[in-house]
Amino acid sequence: MEQQTKLTEQQLGDIRSEFNFFDRDGNGMIELPEFIELLTVLSPKTKVSSVEEGFNLIDDNHDGSIDFEEFVHWWQEGWWEY
Repeated sequence: MEQQTKLTEQQLGDIRSEFNFFDRDGNGMIELPEFIELLTVLSPKTKVSSVEEGFNLIDDNHDGSIDFEEFVHWWQEGWWEY
């Protein structure tokens, strides 16, 4: 696994803002319906069949939601750019 670059407070704040935008119900987690909306905004050409697979890749602990730590890891990897 590749070592992550340490993020600045500003970068973490920016990522937190993105996370909070997609965490529509404000529970501190992004569930699958919220993730579908996120991908629709960030990567409109993403096939629906790939959404659940992508969600499961990001959900490292497989609890059915993406927490902020998982989201930061995903953001740092640049997966959202595809």
